[in-house]
Amino acid sequence: MANFSKPSVPRFSVDVYQNEYLPEGGREVDAIVTVTSTGGGTLAGAATAPRPAGPDAGAAVALMVDCSGSMDYPPTKMRNGRDATAAAVDTLRDGVHFAVIGGTHVAKEVYPGGGRLAVADAGTREQAKQALRRLSAGGGTAIGTWLRLADRLLSSADVAIRHGILLTDGRNEHESAEDLKAALDACAGRFTCDARGVGTDWEVKEVTSIASALLGSADIVADPAGLAADFTRMMETAMGKEVADVALRVWTPVGTTIRFVKQVAPTVEELTGRRTEAGPRAGDYPTGSWGDESRDYHVCVEVPAAGLGQEMLAARVSLVVPQPDGSAQNLGAQGLVRAVWTDDMTASTSINPQVAHYTGQAELAQAIQEGLDLRKAGDIDGATAKLGRAVQLAGASGNADTAKLLAKVVDVVDAATGTVRLKAKVAEADEMTLETRSTKTVRVKK
Repeated sequence: MANFSKPSVPRFSVDVYQNEYLPEGGREVDAIVTVTSTGGGTLAGAATAPRPAGPDAGAAVALMVDCSGSMDYPPTKMRNGRDATAAAVDTLRDGVHFAVIGGTHVAKEVYPGGGRLAVADAGTREQAKQALRRLSAGGGTAIGTWLRLADRLLSSADVAIRHGILLTDGRNEHESAEDLKAALDACAGRFTCDARGVGTDWEVKEVTSIASALLGSADIVADPAGLAADFTRMMETAMGKEVADVALRVWTPVGTTIRFVKQVAPTVEELTGRRTEAGPRAGDYPTGSWGDESRDYHVCVEVPAAGLGQEMLAARVSLVVPQPDGSAQNLGAQGLVRAVWTDDMTASTSINPQVAHYTGQAELAQAIQEGLDLRKAGDIDGATAKLGRAVQLAGASGNADTAKLLAKVVDVVDAATGTVRLKAKVAEADEMTLETRSTKTVRVKK
């Protein structure tokens, strides 16, 4: 059993990477904003640290395990699902509030029951594992009901961090896509959630949409035997989160328009449409919960035209935690995005390496998604072109993991030119792994 002491609160910093120089008439400004939190959520060396005494009101976790009938085919899938959830329970810090939910076409409280959360200690962890041993498979799949129950349970605790872990092995066949989207809309901003698909009978876009809406991670566990290790890692990460509901606040001056804001590392995540207004010319973009980590964001703004030699502040980026009363706690870190107009062609045409790298990574993710969709639709030429471009981008950016996944779907003739042939036979797990992990990026070498 892993023991994790409660980490200290992290400190945030913001670094901006850009080429601020624009040619005469230039209006588009791109910047990569690196946000780093340090000093909190560090798990290294904490495995042998003693558990803190007394309750810990900092976190609540809901574990949602698929118990639909398909989990019995083969029977090892249900057994591995139970074992993985038990391993995650073992990783809970003392004092963390938690619940286990069994998901079919309805959501049932497996432990502790009664519409409440348990508080983790040696006794409740053991009771939860005993309850898990009694789980059996049967019924359909309606993931929205699982998420709504998790939300009700998590909201009953007065805690800063609310997190879900969801495991499914099948398609969401017992509720409409609209019902699932309504559940995600209702839960967004209330808790974060990591989602995992086990085996190969689930729908990639369903699982990734859950993680995207709830600002968590998504992945495939093709072999159910790998679930316990994956669940343990997920719970360790969740236990390292220390600040919830952090927002990237972007202020722009009069006449300046935000074209987009997206997370570009460790995964590509579009945030533009999630903006909430935060006062005159300022908007908040949600980033979820933070521990000891670093993420990169691409901010693109359109500024008013200006004359040569002029300069302006194009955007100010800060980190805040919005409060229920409409105010915000400022986390004390900010970065400035500038625009300077010059007739120096060398300066104004130079592309910042960070911006160039992440523009390529975003294009890589899109090329994979479009290529796989075209392949499923039977458009061989279109799929070959898109996946060839993906191979070229993966090689150029040093994204070796994605390059390996692509090589299981296409035969690479020339990576540098993106010349490929679609493989005649592709293992379903390989194609699903590529699709699920298509948005994972590599950090630029600074």
